[in-house]
Amino acid sequence: MDFVKLTEELVSALVKNPDMISVKEFPTEEEGFHHIQVMVDNDDMGALIGKDGKTAKAIRTIVQASGYLNGNKKIKIDIDSF
Repeated sequence: MDFVKLTEELVSALVKNPDMISVKEFPTEEEGFHHIQVMVDNDDMGALIGKDGKTAKAIRTIVQASGYLNGNKKIKIDIDSF
């Protein structure tokens, strides 16, 4: 499963500037662990995080559930702006 593509599709559906997102996966030493970084336009941070972080938590939950179904231990998603 391509977790970067799944994360990118979820994020691009929520932001006003889908051309201004960057989703990258960074290598980790631990097997089955994925670290994904999401960068969005500063104006889109509010929509992506959501009230009390509920939207960001939902994105993490969906991607994590996909990871469990594919035998991966953990997926960490960091969200930041540029």
